[in-house]
Amino acid sequence: MTAAYNGRRTYPPIRQALQVIVEIRGLAKVYEGKVRVVAVDGIDLSVREGELYGLLGPNGAGKTTTISICTTRALPTAGHVLIAGVDVVKSPAFARRSIGVVPQYNTLDRSCTVFENIFFHCLYFGFTGTAAKQRTQELLGQFHLSERALSHPSQLSGGLAQRVQIARAIAHRPKVLFLDEPSAGLDPQSRIAMWDAVRALRHEGITVVLTTHYMAEADELCDRVAIIDHGKILVEESPALLKNSQGAETLYELDLRQTELVSSLAASLKQRNGIGSVETTPTGLRVFAKNADGLLPEIVTAAGPYGLRDIRITEPSLETVFIRLTGRDLRE
Repeated sequence: MTAAYNGRRTYPPIRQALQVIVEIRGLAKVYEGKVRVVAVDGIDLSVREGELYGLLGPNGAGKTTTISICTTRALPTAGHVLIAGVDVVKSPAFARRSIGVVPQYNTLDRSCTVFENIFFHCLYFGFTGTAAKQRTQELLGQFHLSERALSHPSQLSGGLAQRVQIARAIAHRPKVLFLDEPSAGLDPQSRIAMWDAVRALRHEGITVVLTTHYMAEADELCDRVAIIDHGKILVEESPALLKNSQGAETLYELDLRQTELVSSLAASLKQRNGIGSVETTPTGLRVFAKNADGLLPEIVTAAGPYGLRDIRITEPSLETVFIRLTGRDLRE
């Protein structure tokens, strides 16, 4: 039994001066059945203390399954995960002392007020009543929720509810906070407010691991990102270096009526200065341009005789890196 305490330290430190706080090695998750599904396929990654690390990929890529294993909500088929030096499979209860979790969906207790959702979480993790109240008041102020302390979750907007979930998740002062698709369903203003709240966690020494399929979110928040698809990590680096090292280019996606003739158009476009490569798609072409200056009119003119119906332009981004690596849109 752990004695009651003042809310500043729940448990003795597991290890001093950690450089790597989340370590994943050979992680795999396979669902057996009529159709065998490999959700996670041999992932290796390390997250350093104080980092804001992103798992980036489309729906079904394996991001949420990876987070579920890291947070003890699912068991791996193979491999291991260490959180602050603790194996999450061998010692799940001990590992949870260092973990905060904000799942993809709202899990606030609807029968409790905002204050009670945070307060009872503190009590669950061993705070005294006085320390729990003090910590709850502190978090309500930090997340600008004091005026909504007596509100119930049903009375909150999506953005406010997400802030309450983050406040509750860090109430016991975890070392690592896992956020699963934190911007899902939020309007742009609420998303920006959530980003500010996440950035502020650095001042508390909390390492953040988030999953997302929003390019702007990963680019804006993360020190490093891993692009994951079909349960495998394709590449890992800082957003800036990732875009540079993978040769992120401006992407032109052409929808054409005469798709049976795209090969001749592709061959013509490949000869033009500034175009790196051209790929065929079911609806037309993808054109990757290294130098986009003045190129759009040339592409439109060249594609006009082939029944150009639509053209979409994506500036160099993590999305174009993903398309370059996988040949498909990250939002698929």
